[in-house]
Amino acid sequence: MMKIAKEFTFDMGHMLDGHDGKCHNLHGHTYTLQVEVAGALITTGSSAGMVLDYGDIKRIVKEHVTAKLDHAFAYFEENENECRVAKLLQEMERKTVALPCRSTAEGLAMVIYDWLAPYLPVSAIRLGETPTSFCEYTGELS
Repeated sequence: MMKIAKEFTFDMGHMLDGHDGKCHNLHGHTYTLQVEVAGALITTGSSAGMVLDYGDIKRIVKEHVTAKLDHAFAYFEENENECRVAKLLQEMERKTVALPCRSTAEGLAMVIYDWLAPYLPVSAIRLGETPTSFCEYTGELS
């Protein structure tokens, strides 16, 4: 089994309503996303010797992840206050994205994994929220 990864960046706003720290305020991050895929090497055709063409990874991640999240306000669809902020932004024709969980790095990593799994053999999602803080999700919670 071989593993390869491609890195992306995107900017996103969010808030963690109810959090005891400063992240309960509306703020944003420049996220670093590493998408790791695993598989056997392709044996025939123009992609022989590859797990997957990096260009294919780029196209799929752009379509299913960064196009949704970049310069958007991400909010937990079950949080009343975050939904109120999102509604106001939507009325102003601003970009928002509803999430099935809190917009923590951990929650985002799981959502991104789920968005990509139907299209790529994802083995890990690494999401950096700051230059010194990141999480990794491999598809299973221990």
